[in-house]
Amino acid sequence: MISQGDALKGYRGPARKMLECHGVGVWSDVVVESTNGHFEGLILPRAETADDRHIVLKLESGYNIGVEAETITSITEIGRREANYKIPEKEFPVDPGKPNILLLGTGGTIASRLDYRTGAVIPAFSPGELYGSVPELADICNLRTEKLYGVFSENMGPEQYIRLAGRIGEAIAEGVDGIVIGHGTDTMHHTAAILTFMVQNPPVPIVMVGSQRSSDRPSSDAAINLINAVKSAAEGDIAEVVVCMFGPTSDQYDLLHRGTRVRKMHSSYRSTFRTIGDIPLALVESERIDYLRQDFKRRRDDREVTINTAFEDKVTILYYYPGMRPDVVDAIVEKGYRGIVIAGTGLGHINKPLYPAIRRAAEAGVHIYMTVQTLWGYVQMYVYETGREIMELGVVPAANMLPEVAYMKLCWALGQSDDPDEVRRIMLTPVADEITDREPYNGYLIMQGAIPEVQEFLRTTKR
Repeated sequence: MISQGDALKGYRGPARKMLECHGVGVWSDVVVESTNGHFEGLILPRAETADDRHIVLKLESGYNIGVEAETITSITEIGRREANYKIPEKEFPVDPGKPNILLLGTGGTIASRLDYRTGAVIPAFSPGELYGSVPELADICNLRTEKLYGVFSENMGPEQYIRLAGRIGEAIAEGVDGIVIGHGTDTMHHTAAILTFMVQNPPVPIVMVGSQRSSDRPSSDAAINLINAVKSAAEGDIAEVVVCMFGPTSDQYDLLHRGTRVRKMHSSYRSTFRTIGDIPLALVESERIDYLRQDFKRRRDDREVTINTAFEDKVTILYYYPGMRPDVVDAIVEKGYRGIVIAGTGLGHINKPLYPAIRRAAEAGVHIYMTVQTLWGYVQMYVYETGREIMELGVVPAANMLPEVAYMKLCWALGQSDDPDEVRRIMLTPVADEITDREPYNGYLIMQGAIPEVQEFLRTTKR
């Protein structure tokens, strides 16, 4: 508990004076009237580097807002809360009859506490903390945790991928029954793709999980996602790299997405992850796992796995746009890049002014692969003259590989060889459905609002 003397810690200047004037402080439940509106919430600490003009409130919705002190006309305290800085730890029970699961942390928020010094949400990660936060985990497995990194997902890169893949291989050799990877959501699909290539034919499930909303918010998806990810690792039969995240916008179930066909599709929805160009592998609820397809690699009793952590980081994605100038391509080549993945328009097109630069890049030994911005559908470069011309320049069509997946695979392929034929063989030989023979009719569905038939569908379907 914070002492009375710490009640205003973190607040300075006009914000501190406003709190002193009204006799309130950190952890006061208050009603604030200001010229900008009426607010009810809990006064939170300020970060050490924050400005001195705002009072921070956590609203009932779970969102934090800053109210400028000079706009406040009154603050009324309606209660106080004790500040707990540590999630109560309980010893995680061990049951010899339950599967042994390893949870590897990279920095994604799973369970959280509020850090007084910074006002930030900090992940809780020890088995005791997780058990204290999500006791349901003990009904599923014996859980061991290991923190590899503590980074935002945008800071994941080759160093982290290689170490993570290596640790997965070690854990499999140690005899774990399944692996869960806590990861930030922004680049989870990138990591899922590269792990699919670096960790092939694992005998146990490798389940990536994150949360769109942190555990201090009432609408958090952290606990449900974690429970379902652990269930998938402990009881599931899919021995591949998969992503486990919310299915609908409500907390009904999670979906398991194949690591090479998944993408984050919304900045804030909890159901942000979607399988692209296919359908998810499974639906996971508290009581069961429903497999939506049967063509996945299944759990085995052996400890065999192929770990290949080759990676060349001088590869880039070039997102084509109308009017793109050739000096963009020339600059990439001048900087020594060995591979380019183009996200082209339509069936895989770029404009004619780029042709000379593309030819120069290919002649310089740069490996160039074409994907499509549409995400759904295939590169079809034989349909129009434009596509055939681009192939003649040395660009290789990458079928229906997603741009980010093609990028990760090209990094992996160039880490193994610089021979064009060998790189092409690696790129166009599917490892785990990054290229498929066809896309199912029900793999593509956009619920465009206001269209009558869609509105009728939404009225009769749980969202």
